[in-house]
Order: sequence, then structure tokens, then C-alpha cells
Amino acid sequence: MKRLKFLFSMVMVAILAISFNACSDDDPTPTPDPTPGTEDYHFDIWIALDKHGGMGRDVKTLVRSVESLDATQPQIDFVGEGTEVNSKLTLENIIKGAYYYQVPVAGDRFGKYTLSDNKINTVQEQKFGTNTYLPRKYTHTWLPDNNLMIMAANGDADKIIWTKLNASDMTILKEGTLNIQVPEGSAVFTTSGILTYREKDNKLIYFYYGKSKKGINSTESKVYTAVIDPSTMNVESNIQTSLVDEMVGSAYGELLQKCTFFDESGNLYLACLSNDEDGVERSHLLRIKAGEKDFDPSYDGFTNDGKLVSIEYLGNNKALAYAREDQLGTGIDSYSHYYAIIDLSSKSSSRIKCDGKDLPYSGGRFSQRTAIAGGKAYIGVNPEGSNPCIYIYDIATGTVEKGVEIAEGYYFEQIRVLENEK
Repeated sequence: MKRLKFLFSMVMVAILAISFNACSDDDPTPTPDPTPGTEDYHFDIWIALDKHGGMGRDVKTLVRSVESLDATQPQIDFVGEGTEVNSKLTLENIIKGAYYYQVPVAGDRFGKYTLSDNKINTVQEQKFGTNTYLPRKYTHTWLPDNNLMIMAANGDADKIIWTKLNASDMTILKEGTLNIQVPEGSAVFTTSGILTYREKDNKLIYFYYGKSKKGINSTESKVYTAVIDPSTMNVESNIQTSLVDEMVGSAYGELLQKCTFFDESGNLYLACLSNDEDGVERSHLLRIKAGEKDFDPSYDGFTNDGKLVSIEYLGNNKALAYAREDQLGTGIDSYSHYYAIIDLSSKSSSRIKCDGKDLPYSGGRFSQRTAIAGGKAYIGVNPEGSNPCIYIYDIATGTVEKGVEIAEGYYFEQIRVLENEK
């Protein structure tokens, strides 16, 4: 009898232990990523009519939301479907959770929006305070507590202004001017620069350079890296590099394409350009080691010829690159753009293949047709002479399969992942 009681007690202890572990906040079992087709998130497909958009091109733009991008889905068409956005919103956006954030076409406010039922839904808008910004021409980063930092050159491009917003209600928390000067020998700052937040040591990192004249593309200084305390906005260091002349996305931040990322160790990577003495524009993928204030001169992760257009981190020292093969054409609409995986450790890259063949070259330089969700990278191609379509790259295995197609006659611009509204 005592033995039975003992066994019963042990069973109850085990049951209680299992129950406690199942409910405990310290449960070490990781929560799996959501998968396409669930209630967690959806994909927004952006297309343009007549020609590719970006950088202020005046084109009609439509957006359609879909729950899945796999091959079992019907072809994505926009006849009688999709939200027309270009009359109010630009192609360049900030995205977090369920919302789009941007300075809209009106150019006098900050806005927070959703797209659904073939219409733009205004969640919240906030008129500018002292600092004013132009559509498309600013950079941004996210801070703790759902705060959003906006930064750009002012109207005369002789100062760098900043505004800190509470993204929950779009109220302006603080604004000011950054304590840096136009680089010596330059007339103005580049339009926006690139801003990012380094969480591991609570620092803002701002990349910028000087130009000879407002609106002129030629650079007059190499890239500067300013390290900023986000609580005071004091510039703690401001170092010029000798390695590169400008950053990818210098005019429009990362509103359209991604050019920075952090790896698991906290190293920061930046896609950038140099204008070499032989007149050739060369691309680079530079690195600032965790906790450091300047670039590692021994590292360049992009060794190919041609232009590095955008970059996205996949984890495990692998990055997804969108690049251009210059000899096939350098225009916005040239079918010369390709996708590759960069091994950040070996600094080598390889074209992405499906069924043993390279993914087709795409038109559209100012496009962001890659998105990460549910352990997969969704890669959109806009090939010459055939339907735009999406390929699905499994990050864990490296395998690639063809996903859904988009009807012909459209210029495929973006894939965006947004959470579904609760």
C-alpha cells in the first residue's frame, strides 16, 4: 500500500512538473515562425504600369494583398483588384508590424497606413513640427518602445535634421539638428544618408557624405560614420573612411531597398560604392565590428564586378544580394539584375538557381522583390519576355522552388510582408 501511494505521488509530481513547464514563461522551447497562409501575416505585391517606378518616377502603382506565394495559388492578376496608391503614397515606405509609415505625397506630415479592400486606410497622421521633410528623401531607424527616428538633410542641405516619433500614435516626441558640419571641401550634405540602430550598445550609427552641389550626384568627400547617443542625440564620434565614396540608398535611405544589416554577433554591414581612379564605379560590402566606430579595413564581402543594389541577411553568415551585371545594361529597366547568396565568411557569392538553372535576369533597379518570412526567402523576378514570378528559397536547406506567377503586362516592384491587423 505504501508503495502504491509512493508511485501515485511520483506520478502527480511528474504531471505537475509537465503542466508547470508548459505554462512557464521560461519554457526554452522556441516558438516556431508563422507560415504563409495563417492568420499571422500576409504579403503585399506592388506592381507598376507602363514602366518601373522608384526615385520619383511618375507611374501608376497598384498593391494587392495575398495570403500565400506558393505554386498552388492562382496567378496574381490586377484586373479589378489592387489598391491604387501613387496618388497619395510613394513607393518608398517604412514597414513595421501591420503598418506602412511614410511622408506621403502631400509632403506636409508623417503618416501611418494600412492597405485593404482596394483602399488606403489612414490610421494616424501627424503634421510636421519645426523640421520638415520631403517625400522619399529621408532615412529612418526603429528605437526601443516603438519609437521611430527620421533623419535627413534640411531644405538647403547644409544641416542634418532629425525627428523622433511615437509610432503608436504618431506624436512628435522630440526634434532637432545633428551637431555635424558639411564635410570640408563640400557644399552640401547628401540628401538623406543611412541611419541604423545598434541595439547591443544602444547607439545610432549614421552614414553620410558631402557633395559639390545640391542635386548633383558627384561626391566631394568619402563616407563619414557618426556614432550618436539616442537619448541625448550627442555625436560621440565622427570618422571619415578612405575606403568608399557613398552608400547604396544615399538619397532615399532604406525606404525602398535594404543596404544594412547586423549579424548574430552584432557586426554591422553596409552596401556602398567607390568611384575609382579608372572611372569605374565599384560596389563593396563593408563591415563595422560589434562595438567599433569605424569600418574594418581588412573586410569587403562583395568581390563581384557590377553594382550591388540591395542586401538582406538570412542568418548563419549568409546574405541575399540583388546585384547588376553592368555589361548587360545599367538602366533602371535593363534586364541585367540578378540574385545571389553571399557567404560572409569566405566573401564569395553564387547565383541562386532553381532546377539547376540561374534565376532569370530582372528589370527594375529600384525594386525590393525579396522578403523573409517563416524561415523562407521569397524572391521575385521580373524577366524579359515571360511572366513575373516568385521563387521560394528555404533558408535552412538552401533549396529553391518556383512559387506563384504574376500575370504578364505588369512591372513587378516589391514584395512586402505585413502582420494581419488584430
